[in-house]
Amino acid sequence: MFVKIDYPAVAFAKYVAHVPSETTEELQAVASQLKDLRVVHINSTETGGGVAEILQSLVPLSNALGISTERVVINPPSEFFQVTKKIHNLLQGADGTLSTEELDVYYHSVQKVAEDMRRRELSADVWFLHDPQLLPMARLLPRSSSDMWLWVCHIDLTNPNESVLNNLLPLVNDYDNLVFSLASYVPQGLTDMPPVFIAPPAIDPLTVKNVPLPRKRAEELVAALGIDTSRPLISQVSRFDMWKDPWGVVEAYRIARQSIPGLQLAMLGLSQASDDPEALGIVESVRELAGDDPDIHLYYHTEDLPCSVDEIVNAIQVVSEVLMQKSIREGFGLTVTEAMWKGKPMIGGNVGGIRIQIENGVNGYLVDTPEECAERIVELLKDPELRSTMGEAAKESVRKRFLMPSLALDYMNLVKAHVTQPEASRQPAAISQLTSRLAPA
Repeated sequence: MFVKIDYPAVAFAKYVAHVPSETTEELQAVASQLKDLRVVHINSTETGGGVAEILQSLVPLSNALGISTERVVINPPSEFFQVTKKIHNLLQGADGTLSTEELDVYYHSVQKVAEDMRRRELSADVWFLHDPQLLPMARLLPRSSSDMWLWVCHIDLTNPNESVLNNLLPLVNDYDNLVFSLASYVPQGLTDMPPVFIAPPAIDPLTVKNVPLPRKRAEELVAALGIDTSRPLISQVSRFDMWKDPWGVVEAYRIARQSIPGLQLAMLGLSQASDDPEALGIVESVRELAGDDPDIHLYYHTEDLPCSVDEIVNAIQVVSEVLMQKSIREGFGLTVTEAMWKGKPMIGGNVGGIRIQIENGVNGYLVDTPEECAERIVELLKDPELRSTMGEAAKESVRKRFLMPSLALDYMNLVKAHVTQPEASRQPAAISQLTSRLAPA
């Protein structure tokens, strides 16, 4: 019912060139105080989605700093993910309710995973449980008074469906601390519950997806996908998910191409996430909308790729003149961060975590409608100097605020506070910002 994921060792020194020196120095100092701790991160899927992206880098980085850290991925039956995807959508504001049968599937599946963990004697000093799929776990596993339990919520709870929120919210009382990406995501009902801390996500500059990719190699890979690299390309890299508004992306493209002859659109949502059973239906809906337009390129299946998914993502982001993330709900938007790290201006939906990354008119644009998105596409495509200036600002913003060592430091500072002042860290309190990363660069 669960597996431990092993990672090759990584050298912390490789990060030093990418991150401000004050960050690396503080990180090493804090890590040295936590070296006796055993840390476990638990999430619901090994690959695909932002949480998996974060953990596949955060865990080996923590080990490189001398903190014994493991990652555990649960392996429940498929019907569990049908329910948790619905929970995800409801928590982000979708209409509907959870039936008694669906709640039974949810709780029973988590209970079975917890039983397996107890049987196999999974243990740690610090437990990070990521996202709603795992929320009940804290009351199902044995714990000592010295253990630290944290629930990390990566999704946008600005306008949650009250029915599902009321069902799940009491479970947060089983945790010592809660972590959200933004203060605005914290439900008002948490005022008398465990202390809340704010720590936005980050990307890893050392992964295949984010290391520098020569332009020639990137063009070869994009051409192998059937895209004409001699004509302008705009792209959205994201899951095929209702909250990413893929239909609005197609509409924006159709408006923009009236002013940009030969314009092409790529939508890259290569399926890797076992916890997202809705994606296939959505990509088929978008395919129907695209019709017979040969310049709309949709990528979902991973078969027959000329290389790894991560290298394809890198190549698309390098070759595209403009990148979009036109979300209508977005917990953070790591694909925004990835594109900005490539020195690209982003056009993002004016929502959630995108707003803390894009400073409108400085390192990208925030938009509310397909029409606004199209207007910004045309503006950027017609002004190479503007693209370059915004792209440089975008990359510097990511360097200062949204690279993996910065996130590791936020998490370690929270653990340090628990270790040095355990009682104070567990007292209900106002929302605390762990980091200065939320201020514009």
